[in-house]
Amino acid sequence: MTDSCISLRREGAIAVVALSNPGRLNAMTRAMWRELRAVFDGLGGDDDGLRCVVVRGEGAAFCAGGDISEYPSFRFEEPSLREFHENEVWAALQAMLDCPLPLVAQIEGACMGAGVEIASCCDIRLAGASAKFGAPIARLGFPMAPREAALVHGAIGDVLARDMLLAAGVHGAQRLYDAGFLLQVLPDNEVALAVQSHAARIAALAPQAARLHKKTFAALRAGAPSADGLLASAYDYADSAEHREGIAAFLAKRPPNF
Repeated sequence: MTDSCISLRREGAIAVVALSNPGRLNAMTRAMWRELRAVFDGLGGDDDGLRCVVVRGEGAAFCAGGDISEYPSFRFEEPSLREFHENEVWAALQAMLDCPLPLVAQIEGACMGAGVEIASCCDIRLAGASAKFGAPIARLGFPMAPREAALVHGAIGDVLARDMLLAAGVHGAQRLYDAGFLLQVLPDNEVALAVQSHAARIAALAPQAARLHKKTFAALRAGAPSADGLLASAYDYADSAEHREGIAAFLAKRPPNF
């Protein structure tokens, strides 16, 4: 599948990461998982000027799951199966979770299996009204790997996670909105513009605040934040330029210059 890839382009302070596997609704190949990790490992440096990342699929789908055409070559031996899930899939998802920048998912069409996992790593998710969500891998005779299942369970909630994994349930965007997984459900032809607008709004805000919020969210995901772990450096921003500028701009009734 030499046509499959993860592309990265920059639009000012916004990075756009696109999943592409033509003809397979952007199903994730092993190479794509490795590329996804490499892309996110390279995002979010203090000096790169980026403030937000949009994650989307090319064409009419977000991601239809894993590329099953590859599976017979490695899934039937425990060592290679473990290598795939722990050192390829989870390594890529962890790189997304560790990204200090806000991630916005632009979900159109199919968002299945691996697509739900990738979307679950994002901070904000917007979807088209015709988008479909599920993880019907039980039909293929195998479960979602434990850490991936825990990620999805935490993002979409117990009821839908159990139905997707135990009953191969597939649900529409409105159901995922009702479950709190999606921020907005929009007409299909309005999703891209809405995501662009939302990302621009994030990019106009204080990047320092976003990074600190991401740090807090990561601590919450890992369990109850400890006073020693989270509070020790929680107020180091006190004398920062962004802190001073935000308050000064408010008092002067002018837009802040972050």
